[in-house]
Amino acid sequence: MKIAVLNGSPKGEPSVTVQYIKLIQKKYPDHEFKLFHVASDIQKYEKDIGKFMKVLKEIQQADGVIWAFPLYVFLVAGQYKRFIEMIWEQDASEAFRDRYTCVFSTSVHFFDNTAHQYMRGICDDLGMKYTEFYSADMDDIFVETRRQGFLKWAGDFLKAIETKAVTARVNPPVTTSPFLYRPGKKGRKIAAGKLKVRIVAERGGAGTNISRMVQRLGEAFRGDARVYDLEEIDMKGGCLGCLQCAFDNRCIYKDGFVEFFNRELRDADVVFFAGAIRDRYLSARMKMFRDRAFFNGHIHLDKQVGFLVSGPLGQLPNLQEILQASAEMSGANLAGIVTDESGDSAHIDALLDDLAARSVDYARKRYLRPRTFLGVGGHKVFRDQIWARLRFPFDADFKFYEAHGLFDFPQQDTRYLEFSKSMVAMIQDPPMREAIRKVLKTEMLKGYEKAVQSK
Repeated sequence: MKIAVLNGSPKGEPSVTVQYIKLIQKKYPDHEFKLFHVASDIQKYEKDIGKFMKVLKEIQQADGVIWAFPLYVFLVAGQYKRFIEMIWEQDASEAFRDRYTCVFSTSVHFFDNTAHQYMRGICDDLGMKYTEFYSADMDDIFVETRRQGFLKWAGDFLKAIETKAVTARVNPPVTTSPFLYRPGKKGRKIAAGKLKVRIVAERGGAGTNISRMVQRLGEAFRGDARVYDLEEIDMKGGCLGCLQCAFDNRCIYKDGFVEFFNRELRDADVVFFAGAIRDRYLSARMKMFRDRAFFNGHIHLDKQVGFLVSGPLGQLPNLQEILQASAEMSGANLAGIVTDESGDSAHIDALLDDLAARSVDYARKRYLRPRTFLGVGGHKVFRDQIWARLRFPFDADFKFYEAHGLFDFPQQDTRYLEFSKSMVAMIQDPPMREAIRKVLKTEMLKGYEKAVQSK
């Protein structure tokens, strides 16, 4: 059989992801695995549609398609996202329809779930016969049991094609509305004072809903509030995954992105990102922007963050999770998300005005709501990786985590360790264990009750 492998690594051939594909080729030599570096070649496709169409022709002639990629900031790389966008722009989804497919990623399991959910949605939208995904830890290839598990997964994919296995769609189509937002009378301006408010927006033209939402929000502030068009920010390309920035937060690109980020966003008090939904995320350019911010590493930026979204965000819980997680993982507070889904201009006006007022209030009071599992779990994954496996090359991250007490391992919580040690020793005595069992519920509350009474 002929299998088309769509490599989503911006590095192209010299990537960890490709090594796993080569392992499949070695294990199953009777099948042809044709590799296409669609992420690293994306600018070639944009300049020469003929090259893009040649890839699609190969896909149309293939028996199966493997989407293979490294994880990039909760999703696939911006370059891969752009390839996906071009499929619909060129009205070329038929090349994928009814093709058996699977999705493979390499990562450290940091929000690999959101990346795979996104890709599952894309496969469903393309009418593909989705079999299964495999999310490999980067180093699984070195562990015999995991390596064999990976090869078993690959073999199952080939078997599914051979046996014409039945598959099911799990993501319903995303439906859009023709509603046109028309801003009404402007409300009371919010005095931002010395606060720096920044809006990074992909407007898509003066008459679009998102452009009008951005204008309404920008005009809601009195003070240092600025709007920046994503199209005008100097970005020569997407993140290359080269890790040159990991030592000291210096990006290899010689364009204006880092200077813009450091000048306008690093010390901003409130930052909004605005854009329209493209397939099941925002645009590839917005993804490129988010990827390029990786030069800053995993350094926390204590600020208020909000999102303006044009499109059916309510139908995309995965994107909702990404937006919330991105705020929590950057050490920011999610001030709010406003969409145009209600189809009511007056209601959208009120939401935008409220978001402006709330973000300023939060910024002045330095309010940060507690993180959910998204932020707590994500922090622990990266904390452990930076402490050990990723100590090199992420030297800048390590120093930041060390300086800000972010290596908060439970082994360092001596209060609870000592308490648990003494209590575990006590319950080894059967009569004492029964006595403690009777008062456990009331004794647990005493400290909390005392705290309430003292406030």
